[in-house]
Amino acid sequence: MNVEIPADIRDTASQLGAGVPYALKVLAGQLADDPDMGQPSGLPGILTVVVDGDLFEDCPALAIGYIREPDRIEIRYVNPVTATEPATEAEDQVQVAEPAADPIYVRQIDDAWRRITSWLQHHAPDSYAALRAGASPAAITAVEHALGLHIPADLCALWSLTAGDDGVDGAGCLPGNQALMTLDAVAAFYEQQMESQSHQDALNARRPEYDRITVWKASWIPVASYGAADRTSGLYLDTATGYLGRWSRYNEGSGDELETLATYLEDVADMLDAPALATRDKPGLVGGALVWGSRLTLAQEDRWQPLTG
Repeated sequence: MNVEIPADIRDTASQLGAGVPYALKVLAGQLADDPDMGQPSGLPGILTVVVDGDLFEDCPALAIGYIREPDRIEIRYVNPVTATEPATEAEDQVQVAEPAADPIYVRQIDDAWRRITSWLQHHAPDSYAALRAGASPAAITAVEHALGLHIPADLCALWSLTAGDDGVDGAGCLPGNQALMTLDAVAAFYEQQMESQSHQDALNARRPEYDRITVWKASWIPVASYGAADRTSGLYLDTATGYLGRWSRYNEGSGDELETLATYLEDVADMLDAPALATRDKPGLVGGALVWGSRLTLAQEDRWQPLTG
């Protein structure tokens, strides 16, 4: 596993104490061997490790946050522990007070979504017109109350840019022609799924453990669905881990790699900018609408123009 320490993180480490860069280097080696050693930080996709400063000369107790992707780890912050209780030893990792929301995530979401919408505006105006305006803070707070969950910063950032996709002929602009769900649909579907899970929990009490069914988890927030009005499958954001996952009425395996909302949207933007390199799905146009090749209807096949470049 490759562990990346950005230059700005190295600079921050050197300012916290002469021993901090070495402590960070030691931790990087441990993460390469055990990528999941951290605990959820409360920030989307970020795990936190607490390092006991007494183990290193001229090094305070540290909270080190990192993002784990399938083939790499990137250190995202290094902060001194300011909690009143002393940090535990490094091998007994604990979660510390969550730092301020990472502006990197907000910027990544903003940049990726603006790349997508700029492309739609110039090449697929019908799909662009189907996107709703951004949600107000009050509207996002209302969803938060309806779900009883804290909405992660990255999802708040996306919803502030668009409050959903009404689709073109029922199809959204995301790969597989999935559509970003409207905020009302998010709240209604979440309630529906939690009711279904309550029913399953009653049945699970009489089932052997290996045969128990999980329809939905309380930490899952639905984000995108199979179509603008089709809820047979879609994507959720797991607030416990910060990663996207896939739900399906038919419970088939997703086979998807772990990824954050930011990396997913960046991948979509990259596929539109360089369609010849697209691997997840193939973008194309049907008139003024973006249509992805994996879900062409018979009526669209003759009209679909795959993108090149």
